[in-house]
Amino acid sequence: LCLQVYCWEILAHTLKAFMELMEHDFVSWETLSAAFIKKIVSYVNMNAMDASVQQLSMSILENMVPSSRVLFELVKKEVTVDRLLTHLQVTNAQLQLKAMALLIALLLAATDAERQNIIHSSEPLGDEMAHYLYVLQSVSLNLHERRMRMSMDPYSQEQRELLQSLRQSAFESESDAPAGTFSTERRRSLCAKEFRKLGFMNNSNPAEDLRRAPPGLLALDNMVYFSRHTPSAYSRFILENSSREDKHECPFARSSIQLTLILCEILHVGEPCSETAQAFYPMFFGQDHFFEELFCICIQLVNKTWKEMRATQEDFDKVLQVVREQITRTLSLKPTSLELFKTRVNALNYSEILKLRQTERLHQEETLAVPVLELRERLKPELLELIRQQRLLRLCEGTLFRKISSRRRQDKLWYCRLSPNHKVLHYGDVEEGVHSPPIESLPEKIPVADMKALLVGKECPHTKEKSSGKQNKDVLELAFSIVYDVEEYCLNFVAPTRYEFCLWTDGLNVLLGKEMTSERTQTDLDVLLSMELKLRLLDLENISIPDNPPPVPKPPSNLNFCYDFSHAEQ
Repeated sequence: LCLQVYCWEILAHTLKAFMELMEHDFVSWETLSAAFIKKIVSYVNMNAMDASVQQLSMSILENMVPSSRVLFELVKKEVTVDRLLTHLQVTNAQLQLKAMALLIALLLAATDAERQNIIHSSEPLGDEMAHYLYVLQSVSLNLHERRMRMSMDPYSQEQRELLQSLRQSAFESESDAPAGTFSTERRRSLCAKEFRKLGFMNNSNPAEDLRRAPPGLLALDNMVYFSRHTPSAYSRFILENSSREDKHECPFARSSIQLTLILCEILHVGEPCSETAQAFYPMFFGQDHFFEELFCICIQLVNKTWKEMRATQEDFDKVLQVVREQITRTLSLKPTSLELFKTRVNALNYSEILKLRQTERLHQEETLAVPVLELRERLKPELLELIRQQRLLRLCEGTLFRKISSRRRQDKLWYCRLSPNHKVLHYGDVEEGVHSPPIESLPEKIPVADMKALLVGKECPHTKEKSSGKQNKDVLELAFSIVYDVEEYCLNFVAPTRYEFCLWTDGLNVLLGKEMTSERTQTDLDVLLSMELKLRLLDLENISIPDNPPPVPKPPSNLNFCYDFSHAEQ
């Protein structure tokens, strides 16, 4: 066993040296023999093999695949997808990463036809694994690019049959009666009527609607998939809208074409893979026909949203804009399955979208609009003065404090309050049960003019005794002291609550002519600013606020238009 481990270590060092040699381009990958490549592949396929050897072997193959089509074919033939899946299921994270990297390299080098083996990956581990999953998802979705960029050919029998199958699935049509029953003109009229009910804009020649690419034939594929795999939902969609008034019917074909384009844009179909992106959708790896299944959910969402908005044909773009928002907001939540996506996207109805838009608009106006920011700054001094007055009023009402003895025993009560003229602090001991003693009953006084400074926390003399424990920490958070007189005496406080601490320290700072620094000041200021701004902007609802003021007009050439009051007196 020891000899085997020693051999594996030598092999690992050998492979690492080979990798470094190849990275410096001393030797071309194409000069490697098939026997050598098969030997490297054997290390990947062996069960009883050291993990470090397998990691290095997969790194070599990963770098080999993009260098030559011949090497790609050889590696693809020798390394099976099942074997890579086995490596993805191990607990060794590095081995998982190397297996995923090799799989991605094979997919990137493959043609569209060779990319049909889609891997349903395990949970992502770290940024590198997230990137590999993103690339796998992107490569798989790009399999739709060819159909997306292909316009419909009106002379293609296959494509015409797909188009006719949509009509036949939706209607038991008279136009499909045996030949000779109706004239050719009558048959065409019936077909055109049914294509109109399907929502094609050019009902006499519906192939024209699919000439635009993208979404091209991908839209037709999605419609056919929907009609064949969810026939009841398809029939319900068509028949429900056929029975509505013309102006309120939701056009299935037109909606499907636009929805397919929206999904392609959201999922970046046809775009090259980013080298750093990590955005993937976990639900993608649980479906064999992800794009088509997603379309089936979203096209029913279009119909639902259309009814909620009570839309007409003129509102088509507005409805699809809302649907795009519903899809993107739901995808941002990273649902783990299509069922969960369906539940969430249906819960995000039109009224919820309006609420979210309103909230975001208000938030944007309050934080980003330049005039609103200027208004906030203008309102601040007035509101800060309001907060100062409230703090002084609270000091005038007074507060009941507890004395802390040297043994930290809370055994005595005392009361402190500010005189109504804000010139003297009155304080004195009180009995238990007395909550608001009259100012005349408080014998001790400190003139505000004699106050020198305010100390808080560890700066206070009554907190400098060495102590530990939760009680001492609580005292530190609530302690403050007033330094007064030329002898610099201290009046020590321990506030009953953090709220009282904030009010008293703010009030004393006001008396000392300093800024209010407590967290309560900022909270109160934010609340008052928010309320005042909402009141001031109430009349500007649904009106966009410009960033710059309108230009001041030039002064008039003369002031002869002004009324001369001297003539009136005469």
